[in-house]
Amino acid sequence: GLSLNPDKFCLDDRVHLRLPLWITSVVVPILEQALKKSHLRAEIELGGKENDKLFLHFSPLTKGTGYVAPVITLEFGGRASGEPHQRHRVFCDIAEHLPTLSFPVASPQVMNVSRTFWEKATAAHVFCAQGRIRSERYARHWYDLVSIASNPGSETVINDRKTALAVAQHKSFFFSEKDAEGKTIDYEAAASGGLRIIPTGMAKDALENDYAAMLADQIMIGHTIAFEELLNACATIESRTNQKLL
Repeated sequence: GLSLNPDKFCLDDRVHLRLPLWITSVVVPILEQALKKSHLRAEIELGGKENDKLFLHFSPLTKGTGYVAPVITLEFGGRASGEPHQRHRVFCDIAEHLPTLSFPVASPQVMNVSRTFWEKATAAHVFCAQGRIRSERYARHWYDLVSIASNPGSETVINDRKTALAVAQHKSFFFSEKDAEGKTIDYEAAASGGLRIIPTGMAKDALENDYAAMLADQIMIGHTIAFEELLNACATIESRTNQKLL
């Protein structure tokens, strides 16, 4: 479980100091060796606001609209709990179209779907409370929420109150945010029947533009839906989630 150390800032300072050192001394050499062994070219760059990310810049074979940059981002947030988690098999998308070829299959340790849902739901909640979009490529969270909710077993995932409150506590401690009026956002209220994921006004316009750009670059595989249909589906998720968690 999560242990909330009252000495928050001291803990943050230690994370900020030690994580970049670990990334450069441990992770970067592994990646450099792997790139060399596979005869691949990529420029590795340490970055992010807290130097907790690695960017692998590569030369793309083709270029889209520019919405998705030719870079792979590896995030090493030292403040994530990673719980609950599970093993999940990952297949290459192209494998089913080329049955005569053999493609690798990975089994990484990933966050449980309930955790993923509530991480994204609370991120959307913050966006709506602040009424602004911070960066591009944010609309994917709304699409992911709808995708998760449309899968079998989604009721169990969405109504996982234990995980919802765990996410709320974690974000309250490490990712405190203020709303449009300058008041601290109550994550626990969002996870207890007060979730809000439907933006209005300029925030809705910004999200719609971001969603349109995402679709234009064709990063979605398979079925896509119109923006209003997406928000209608999210409104249903919001309503049924809040009713269950009240």
